[in-house]
Amino acid sequence: MESEISNWSKEELKIYILLLCTKADSDVTPEEINLIKSKTTTEIFDKMYMEIRADDENTSLEKIEAAIALHHYDITEVFELRKEMRAVFSADKHFGRKEHYLDQIMDHIIY
Repeated sequence: MESEISNWSKEELKIYILLLCTKADSDVTPEEINLIKSKTTTEIFDKMYMEIRADDENTSLEKIEAAIALHHYDITEVFELRKEMRAVFSADKHFGRKEHYLDQIMDHIIY
């Protein structure tokens, strides 16, 4: 797993995180996917989408934690990432319990 994520750019990591946000409530909506697609290239989206489809939530969280440790984020980047995550959570006009729980987990991982 380490070699897989060590090649992720910050952009790829961001898209992977946003895709995980869509899976939080087990209801991936077109609004969520379209929002993420608007933030990246087709190539990066497709690569990270194929990756996350093969991962369960625990594997995803482990990959994210390891990838974040490899990159040096300043506070502005962290705030921007959190803002984008919340936009994905609210894209379907519903911020449920599972999404809230993932949001809290990601707070601990990112900060």
